[in-house]
Amino acid sequence: MSKAFLIAAPWSNSGKTTLTLGMSRWYSNQGNIVQTFKCGPDYIDTIHHSTAARKPAINLDTIMMPEEHVKTVFEWYSTSADISIVEGVMGLFDGAVKDQGSSAAIAKLLDIPVILVVNASAMAYTIAPILHGLKTFDPEVKIAGVIFNFIKTESHYAFLKEACDTVGIPSLGYIPPNEEIAIPSRHLGLHIDSTFEHVIEKAASHIAAHISLSTLLECAKIVPKTNQEDSAILTSEKKYKIAIAKDEAFTFTYLQNLKWLETIGEILYFSPIHDQKLPEADMMYLAGGYPELYLQELSQNSTMRSQIKEAANRGVKILAECGGMMYLGSTIIDETGKKHPMAEVFPYSTSMQNKKLSLGYRKVVCNDLEIWGHEFHYSKVLNDDSIPTVGQVFSAREKEITTKIYQHQNAYASYIHLYWAALESIDVCI
Repeated sequence: MSKAFLIAAPWSNSGKTTLTLGMSRWYSNQGNIVQTFKCGPDYIDTIHHSTAARKPAINLDTIMMPEEHVKTVFEWYSTSADISIVEGVMGLFDGAVKDQGSSAAIAKLLDIPVILVVNASAMAYTIAPILHGLKTFDPEVKIAGVIFNFIKTESHYAFLKEACDTVGIPSLGYIPPNEEIAIPSRHLGLHIDSTFEHVIEKAASHIAAHISLSTLLECAKIVPKTNQEDSAILTSEKKYKIAIAKDEAFTFTYLQNLKWLETIGEILYFSPIHDQKLPEADMMYLAGGYPELYLQELSQNSTMRSQIKEAANRGVKILAECGGMMYLGSTIIDETGKKHPMAEVFPYSTSMQNKKLSLGYRKVVCNDLEIWGHEFHYSKVLNDDSIPTVGQVFSAREKEITTKIYQHQNAYASYIHLYWAALESIDVCI
């Protein structure tokens, strides 16, 4: 059997990720098989989760995925684990539209309890009405306990514990602040090396020193192990060779997407930075990442750039997302204004100057296909007016937006990270 719970918070910056990483590592260190999940489309936290739990993390998202798919994926992965930890997104009830896609919605769908982590560093008994509201707003969301974060003294915690007693939610303890376990920035945090490994171990020991993690499991729900038949993943004849970019610059992938591709073809990983030869393949997938951190390395590998351009020109099917889209352009312009040559499949350039964040869920409608994804980037596209595009793109609120899906023969490129693992076919559009 597996024990499962969801870590959520009333608001962002409460310490959900640090707590998830530290707990995952501590339970793993005790000899448990730990499976981590992340609510929402975030592909950075899942990288950290995978490191902490020593097992690939999975996204659960009721905006990008049908509810039955979310349930099936959760059951498939949790059944092979001893402990399943789901990290929430933003505040407990924050969704794309009201509470749609929120941590609360996923906790209800999976019928697992919520452990709240609350940054109460500047709060005492006022937390009582906040907890009362969270508990009663939707009674179907089962709040099993509260952990108070960034609390320096036992006397401060006494006020918070009284609030929990008043509201009728168990208090599971408090965690003092500790600069040594601060998570690196989202940008630089991708460089998960021995330093970050040290942060995770520190977080595990710091949390375990103040919270009884064995007792916390009493709040978890027992998820019975089921007969594993991989109904979450399409099975079909493997008829393609699929080349997937994977190196320091291309790291943002949804694991279920890769599992889907594995069912239809032989996967051939390659590095646009390090390799001199592109694998012979029927399809190519250039995922997102941070190519702007490796502009010199990508640009200097002219052999790989020219081979990818030649493959696109002869009609190889290519899907490029965000960082992959940037790589397929003519140049990437860095923050200083310097142009770095890229694959030149498309004539546009992308620029890191005057950075502005673009983010949100995206629904793509193309021919008879409707597919969801997520957009998150700071760069912008230049000189793209004459490039053919396909499909229409809408926000989660059904408003048509200007994000484009560029086409060159059988190559498609966009800022959108698509989730296709729940589809029966992606041939309709790409």
